[in-house]
Amino acid sequence: MNSALIQENLASVQQRIETAAKDAARVRSEIRLLAVSKTRTAQEIIAAYQAGQTAFGENYVAEAMRKIETLSDYLLEWHYIGAIQSNKTRLIATNFAWVHTLTSSKHAKRLDEQRPAELPPLNLCIQVNISHEQSKGGVDESDVLPLAREIIQFGRVKLRGLMAIPAPTGDFEKQRKNFSILRKLKEKLQSEGIELDTLSMGMSADMEAAIAEGATIVRIGTAIFGPRS
Repeated sequence: MNSALIQENLASVQQRIETAAKDAARVRSEIRLLAVSKTRTAQEIIAAYQAGQTAFGENYVAEAMRKIETLSDYLLEWHYIGAIQSNKTRLIATNFAWVHTLTSSKHAKRLDEQRPAELPPLNLCIQVNISHEQSKGGVDESDVLPLAREIIQFGRVKLRGLMAIPAPTGDFEKQRKNFSILRKLKEKLQSEGIELDTLSMGMSADMEAAIAEGATIVRIGTAIFGPRS
């Protein structure tokens, strides 16, 4: 996709976020846009960067590393949003600012041990399988609190919040109902004394419902970069 179209799409997405925030009586600055750049070229990422986008999400470590190295002269913030493999945790701990897909204390411990001391703590979100789909990653709702209690004991990672990818539906109220599960779970953890400030939820087709239910990070790919080939 050419640079002008990416920049036009990005402006359109920002306007959607602005409108959704207003409709939900929320402050626009509470909501961050994460551009999902998996399978996209370095040139496409640069086009988005030139339009003001600085946070990018990647699903595959090897692909991400090529882009991180190629774009090292740009002030970009990299978020890991794919499944975590134990043999890739060192690369994730060293090269990313955020991980949205944590599902085990084993991986949290590895990320904690492998996070370089000169970098700030690695921001983590626990991925929750709110729709109970076998094809989706994430922990059951009942496992979130025990996992959160383990993570907050570590010093080189910081638990920031929760993430989910609910089952797709075109019904706005059903979308909201799904996202409300994650919001209520965050509130439950906060009531247990666990400090959280992040809900990573909402994609191109359902970001408005996610924002209505308190999303602080929306992960948008197709609406910015077009359909993946």
